[in-house]
Amino acid sequence: MVRNVSEAPINQHAAPIRRESALAGTYRLAAEAASLIYIAIIASIAFATGAFYVLFPELAALSNDVFTRPRGTWARAPLLLAITPPLAGVIGIFVTRLLPYGLPSVLADVCASIALIIVLRSPVAPSISAGLLPLVLGMRSWWYPPAILFGTILLASLSIPWKRYSIERAAGARSPGQVAEEAMHAAPRDYSGLAPLLLFVAIATGIVELTGLRFVLFPPLVVIGFEMFAHPATCPWAERSLILPIVCFLSAAGGLLCLNVIGANPATAVLSMAWGIIVLRSFNLHAPPALAVALLPMVMNRPTWAYPISVGMGTLLLTFSFLLWNALPVRTASLRSA
Repeated sequence: MVRNVSEAPINQHAAPIRRESALAGTYRLAAEAASLIYIAIIASIAFATGAFYVLFPELAALSNDVFTRPRGTWARAPLLLAITPPLAGVIGIFVTRLLPYGLPSVLADVCASIALIIVLRSPVAPSISAGLLPLVLGMRSWWYPPAILFGTILLASLSIPWKRYSIERAAGARSPGQVAEEAMHAAPRDYSGLAPLLLFVAIATGIVELTGLRFVLFPPLVVIGFEMFAHPATCPWAERSLILPIVCFLSAAGGLLCLNVIGANPATAVLSMAWGIIVLRSFNLHAPPALAVALLPMVMNRPTWAYPISVGMGTLLLTFSFLLWNALPVRTASLRSA
């Protein structure tokens, strides 16, 4: 009899918990489907008009986060979401037209893009990728920034009704995990992490120039590193950094495979992003920039299998750099005092 009484409260609470879990799972699927539909629209416009710059790879990361986390920092800042990436794109085109690819141009590009984020107090870190992409791909057209602007304005416009709809149907307090992720996306307050990040960028650029593998420093990698070094305590992939090279390699390989098998068309963009989502789900990791890695082959000129290999190398280098930085006595002391 005692056993039945003690089990009763557990059974009473088990059903609501299962229902809430099922509802959360259903919502996540709907949100991911919405982000895939958005990318399908963007890709269709890009292929229909020939304005391929519209298919900015980081839109995969931005849209997935905005739709799956309507209370997130990016979704709550539609204006900055709309304007920060194209402004960084202006920086990227300017640097690309002014300087050849090399250490001075890469550092100037990255530093200027980070400065833009700091000045605007923008949480939209993928803007760094928007600044670096023209330099990596050798893009010099001034149509690039307005093309990005089209995609970000559309996403920001969609985020407003989606946020209202989602919050009305998923009312409730934010979980500690959501609060931590929002802190990650906030503009950095402590800039001490920027020095090791820039050192990593310099080393990676040197490896690029030595090997000729330009995508060792692929643009989303700087975004991944920025979040890790700027928010080491809250970045969801900082504490699981050893998984990053696997996740990014698989995302890059899947995106390239989709392109090779299906060809360049909107369906490939959707399937590449869907593959990235599957990879992240398989590893239970929230790392939106990995979705941009899957979409990046769509804007590359004849990508080969050197691309995923370079991505794996670059991410592995970032992981070791981050672990080494955290192991330094000065860094360990600062973390303990914080």
